[in-house]
Order: sequence, then C-alpha cells, then structure tokens
Amino acid sequence: MTDFTARRTMMVDTQVRPSDVTKFTIIDAMLSIPREAFVPAGLREAAYVGENLAIGGGRVMLEPRTLGKMLDGLMIESSHVALDLGCGLGYSTAVLAQMCHFVVAVEDDDARAATAQETLSEHSVDNAAVMTGPLAEGSAKSGPYDIITVQGAVEQVPAALLAQLRDGGRIACIFAEGALGVVRIGHKIDGVVNWRFSFNAGAPLLAGFEKEATFAL
Repeated sequence: MTDFTARRTMMVDTQVRPSDVTKFTIIDAMLSIPREAFVPAGLREAAYVGENLAIGGGRVMLEPRTLGKMLDGLMIESSHVALDLGCGLGYSTAVLAQMCHFVVAVEDDDARAATAQETLSEHSVDNAAVMTGPLAEGSAKSGPYDIITVQGAVEQVPAALLAQLRDGGRIACIFAEGALGVVRIGHKIDGVVNWRFSFNAGAPLLAGFEKEATFAL
C-alpha cells in the first residue's frame, strides 16, 4: 500500500521548500491536498515526481516546484477570488481554493472539466467551480479577479483576458521563450499590466495563447 501522505511530505520538503517557497498557506495547501487524486488513474504512482506530468491531449500538470513558486509570487490573500486557466484534473484549483475565497477554473476539454469538478466535490472543495470553454477567453461573467493563474505556457496573453484582472490584481504565466521558459508575474496598475521576471520553468504551449503571425511585405 503506497503511503501517499509520506510522499506528499517528501514533495514539500525536497521540491517546494528548497525553492524558496515558505508561505504557510502554500505549504499547508500542498501538504493537505492529495495530489494523487487529481492525476489520471494509471499515473497515481507518479503523482509526486519532480517534473511536469502528462495528463493527455498535450497538456500537463505543472511540477510542484513550478506551481508553488508561481503561487508564492502572487501574494494570495484569503479574501481573493482567483481564475485558474487550464486546471486539468483540478489539482491547482484545489490548492488555490484552500488559499482563496473562491476559484473559477476553466478547462477546454469536457471530460477533464467533468473529472475535475467531480474530484473537487469528492474532496469537499466547495469554493470552486469548473467551467468549460476556450482557456484564452477566461470567464468574464465571474470576474473581475484578484488572481489569475495559467497552468501552461503562453506566447502572449490576450487583452480580453487581462481585462478580467482587477486593478491591483496579479497574474502568473509561463512565457515560452528559448529552450526553457520564463515565469513572469503581471501586476495590474491603473489598467496596465506590468510584467516582472520571477523564475525559469517550462510547459507545453496552451491553445489560444500563441503569438499572432505577422506578415512582412
């Protein structure tokens, strides 16, 4: 019988804490949420590996270090409402839900969205809702949001999505640049999002976040 509780503790102690993630709310959430419940059934044994985990359709669950550091840079408060784009099978949403007042998650795959909502309900995460739709469109009807997380790489972030971020709010994205990728935290001040470098990390590019092709005559 696999001791997932021990693996969860080891994940936090060897992957998350050593990456300068020290906020109690993040540590507590990642120690509490059973990550193995939010992966495809055949991958439970791999749930705590220190790398991105493929969940199908070219998508991944971000490695614990990357997710932890993204959350750390967002300065999340218990009163915040968050938008979690590309929630996969719901793990990132469950972690956010323990830190926030409410989380709106968006998944572009019907089956993944249904599984995410079912698993969240099974684990009594009642302050989160999973919507189905294009990730890059967000969920404007439930906004604006204090926090936006994108669970995959982007080349650019659509203006319509940034418009859903409350003034004073923050957004975390992995920008696909070069061989690795760069995580930036965007701070919205007076209607403008200013991006700041946070750390290096990689993930597959999400549909809808590609750079628009430019044609030169």
